[in-house]
Amino acid sequence: MKSNYNKYPAVAISGFDKECWAGWDAVIAGLHAAISALGKQTTVIVVECYPGVDDSELIQAFEKELKPDAFFLAKNAFLTAPEIDKLTLPDVTEDRIFGYMTRLTIDQFFDNVGLETMRNAVYQATGVVVVYGTGASVVVETPDILVYADMARWEIQQRMRRHQVANLGVSNHTLEFPRMYKRAYFVDWRVADRLKRKRMNHCDFVLDTNTNGFPKMATGRALKAALLQTTQQPFRVVPLFDPGPWGGQWMKEVCDLDRSAVNYAWCFDCVPEENSLLFNFGAVCLEIPAINLVFAQPLPLLGEKVFSRFGAEFPIRFDFLDTMDGGNLSLQVHPLTEYIREHFGVAYTQDESYYMLDTQDDACVYLGLKAGVQPEVMIADLESAQAGAEPFDADKHVERWSVKKHDHVLIPAGTVHCSGKNSMVLEISATPYIFTFKLWDWGRNGLDGLPRPINIGHGKENIDWSKTTNWVRQNLLNRSQTIAEGDGWREEHTGLHETQFIETRRHWFTKITHHHTEGNLNVLNLVEGREVLVESPAGAFEPFVVHYAETFIVPASLGAYTIRPCGESEGSECATIKAFVKA
Repeated sequence: MKSNYNKYPAVAISGFDKECWAGWDAVIAGLHAAISALGKQTTVIVVECYPGVDDSELIQAFEKELKPDAFFLAKNAFLTAPEIDKLTLPDVTEDRIFGYMTRLTIDQFFDNVGLETMRNAVYQATGVVVVYGTGASVVVETPDILVYADMARWEIQQRMRRHQVANLGVSNHTLEFPRMYKRAYFVDWRVADRLKRKRMNHCDFVLDTNTNGFPKMATGRALKAALLQTTQQPFRVVPLFDPGPWGGQWMKEVCDLDRSAVNYAWCFDCVPEENSLLFNFGAVCLEIPAINLVFAQPLPLLGEKVFSRFGAEFPIRFDFLDTMDGGNLSLQVHPLTEYIREHFGVAYTQDESYYMLDTQDDACVYLGLKAGVQPEVMIADLESAQAGAEPFDADKHVERWSVKKHDHVLIPAGTVHCSGKNSMVLEISATPYIFTFKLWDWGRNGLDGLPRPINIGHGKENIDWSKTTNWVRQNLLNRSQTIAEGDGWREEHTGLHETQFIETRRHWFTKITHHHTEGNLNVLNLVEGREVLVESPAGAFEPFVVHYAETFIVPASLGAYTIRPCGESEGSECATIKAFVKA
């Protein structure tokens, strides 16, 4: 059957078609018009940049094409690269994978004398004055025109892999990707996000720089309206797909991906820190990081209770793990809450679950430990295997369970686990997704031909040795329970474990089902059925079509909504899995 999965979902924004431009000629013309409208003898323009934007392209545009009378690079007032390395080292650490969530702010990257010198030069300049770069709005906090040049983190990562960008304040383009990513994750993006949250509501223009040579720009007013509108309707973020050493073939067909690719291992289908939002302003499609919505509209999106608990963070993650005709995931464990807080500065851990979206007959998960497991023997075997001796015998120490389509496997932190081959997993979890301690990777290399990092040292400190066979059977496997039913529908509680803050509900239905956010963020996926229609009983938003395997977000502010089969699914049974934060 032909795929109907929408890889480029967009929100249609009405009323602002004339406030969004595409291409450098139109962008520069729009800025010239804004300068003329001010009618000032001296106009100071700040172009604040998210780390990772293409400086060479943007400097060419703002210096050579806008043709200002004076042009300043904020980085020229930064500390030296060695000084920035020293400043960030406590958070970057020497570890290849893990660091500490920084508490640094962008002003700490500046040399105080250099900053004051640049400020004085800007204030003395006349005509059109441009201050450009990450931290430009620290040099001039109240410019006449503020432009925010933004880029999605996924695009930044692709450019890092191609060695096209460096980390904040340094020139390390040639550094291996994992180390660049780690530094960005723990330092650069935290620093930039703190500044973004202060500046984004004051922007006159927002620049989408995701496509080389073809920017899009919207007025700050148009973007604010788009973000607010998005919280008043169901929506999807742009899914991201990536290959891996264990990747499979299922998503190629269901999600209509490149059939010639070696595999697809991951799909980030609802990870706002990574995903983008697309806004259609008439013929112009603007791409912004989805996290901007969380920063700008946390209350209507998350709800008061979730916001009061997590702040402006999106605490629920949906992603796919495809091992169909692939291999086992790495054997792994996630950190306990106390450990992740103490060692990495993160408030909560990656509790998770595997919802089996599809399986082959031999599908399995490794979950929990064998009864009578001896910790010192298992750790010694892991360390010996990692040193190059006999491969680790997972079946000697870890319990293996057969799984089938629609099984739901719960995985609280501290539980040793991995999905086996020939499964399509919808992973439902808390958001801190980088904190996976690999214990054993089945003796294989990554796609780059190099061994993937193994974290037995961290892992052994977090394994819950009490989670053995009988406990897992009673507490973590298919804990589904019917809690309500009616004409043409049935609601089941499927998880997560009582120690986890996420709750999941599955609805089976052939007719309309009624839902209510209860003031709480809802994240759903259509796990059975070709397509369904999400509607507002009060007509508060336009009907929203969802296709098989698509994840969608229902903002807390929506209240009541319904879901029913539509199109090719009419008359057949459909199912959704819904996640929300427990009250």
